[in-house]
Amino acid sequence: MVKVDLSGAAPFFTSVGPDYASAKCAHETLTQGSGLGAEFTGWLQLPQRIRDTELERILRAAETIRSRSGALVVIGIGGSYLGARGAIELLKPIPGPGDPRVFFVGNTLSADALSDTLAQLGDMDFDVNVISKSGTTLEPAVSFRIFRELLAKKYGDRADEHIFATTDARRGVLKSLADAHGWESFVVPDDVGGRFSVLSAVGLLPMAVAGIDVRRVVDAAQEAFTALDLRSPENPAWQYAAARQHLYGKGYDIEILGCYEPSFRFMAEWWKQLYGESEGKDGKGIFPASVEYTADLHSMGQFIQSGPRRLMETVVRFDQSRSACLFPEESENADGLNYIAGRDLSQVCSVAADAVKQAHIDGGVPNLVIHLPRRDEEGFAQMVCFFELACGISGYMSQVNPFDQPGVEAYKKNMFRMLGKPGAD
Repeated sequence: MVKVDLSGAAPFFTSVGPDYASAKCAHETLTQGSGLGAEFTGWLQLPQRIRDTELERILRAAETIRSRSGALVVIGIGGSYLGARGAIELLKPIPGPGDPRVFFVGNTLSADALSDTLAQLGDMDFDVNVISKSGTTLEPAVSFRIFRELLAKKYGDRADEHIFATTDARRGVLKSLADAHGWESFVVPDDVGGRFSVLSAVGLLPMAVAGIDVRRVVDAAQEAFTALDLRSPENPAWQYAAARQHLYGKGYDIEILGCYEPSFRFMAEWWKQLYGESEGKDGKGIFPASVEYTADLHSMGQFIQSGPRRLMETVVRFDQSRSACLFPEESENADGLNYIAGRDLSQVCSVAADAVKQAHIDGGVPNLVIHLPRRDEEGFAQMVCFFELACGISGYMSQVNPFDQPGVEAYKKNMFRMLGKPGAD
């Protein structure tokens, strides 16, 4: 299970330390459904609900796609794609035999990016999973029209068989299109916001197509939420939420999330949306940023070590590597590296992480470490549940509604007006 190490942050705490009483109150507010945005806390029950409702259909649809197509094109933006992409890059960075490639589009308006994806897709057989609560968000809607046309040219009257829609259960443009064309459909739950939806069909269908064992993910997520219901300062979600809020109160208003696995990159992007969209409101919030270690130690390391002292650092560490890589000994030792000969590279990386932690603490950067057992389905599920629960608790501790996002509508109104959308004025 997830473990949180606060030893690198403790030197920066006041004598009072993190407010676990407030964390307890926030946790109870969350689970009792008595706080702001309580109508969007259905993610707490998602593992059991998805097992009871759509899981078997998700698995059958994934098997259909895997049996006939070389690729799945996932169309979505924000919470409609970040969790799935993060999971696939973390757990299946290299497709195995029989695994379709998964392309993610609809998250940009770049003509070049879309053209590059089309070039990579080439003449492969493919299916489309379009993910949108409403169907009117511009970026995915633009891509969906383009790929619908491509499917029609490629498959003719059978094109609709290659479209899977994940959308609202009852209403919206995409739901109406799905009903009219007979596309197989999955549900974006009414009581789950996009950034919390990775354990629904939103994330599970693309993950299953990629070859991830989503049954293991769902089972591990249910176990994780049960374990994280602990009402005690020993709860790692309390520890993380209370520590970061305590440091925020001392002026540390930028949090950088780091990991020593390059495959973690899009999990960090998912984390940034989760925390940025949940906490950044009412003039409050810790700014979420991310780095990739060890690479960014040679680019951002100087700033982290010696820049403005407003940073706190959270590092995700997987305690067991999936692979062994022993460093060889060389008789000439021309490069002077025989001092690490015979060691596994994961051990060298662990020592590097310890050295970086100490250097950053000495440089005035509070350091929190989140330990996960392994980079696998269980580790992924535990991490998602941990970060989601801690996010809800942290948001309530800062007295904001962690489950709305009113600020994201402002740019849309301007964009639609400037593009001349009917009725946008």
